[in-house]
Amino acid sequence: MASPTTRPGYGVRLIQKVSSGRAFAKLAPHIVPALDRAVHRLTRGKVLPSARMLPGVILTTTGARSGLPRRTPLACMPEDGGTWLLIGSNFGRPGHPAWTANLLAHPDAEISWKGRDIAVRARLLTGEEREAAWAAVLRFWPPYATYQARVEREIRLFRVAPTRDGDGSDGA
Repeated sequence: MASPTTRPGYGVRLIQKVSSGRAFAKLAPHIVPALDRAVHRLTRGKVLPSARMLPGVILTTTGARSGLPRRTPLACMPEDGGTWLLIGSNFGRPGHPAWTANLLAHPDAEISWKGRDIAVRARLLTGEEREAAWAAVLRFWPPYATYQARVEREIRLFRVAPTRDGDGSDGA
């Protein structure tokens, strides 16, 4: 996977242009997550179709109101050091995506990353930390700027970090 500073090729630029459009914002939320969930399940976590455009995870949260497990395919930005940024863009549509409310209520979650299930803890980024992360996200995937320009709300950014080390024990 290209690093956030790698210059994108024509194919990537075309995908970025398409994903910035209003038609994509209307259709993608109905098609992309359903396709991702189905293929991810069928391949036992090895394939996530949307990850062909951007790195992706399947986020499993606890529902803020229901208390039930909620699985959501998401684009993410992997960071050096084994953390990930999750971007609550909602494809540039009004309203925060439900998974962000779930993480605010229950920050302990799980991600499926490249076929591995990883227990994580999420933290909403604010202030200067959010500004630095947002700048990195825009370098990584410029269409997020278009999404932010369409909405009045500030797009939520979460940093998720593993809560256990590689052997499955608590990292304490």
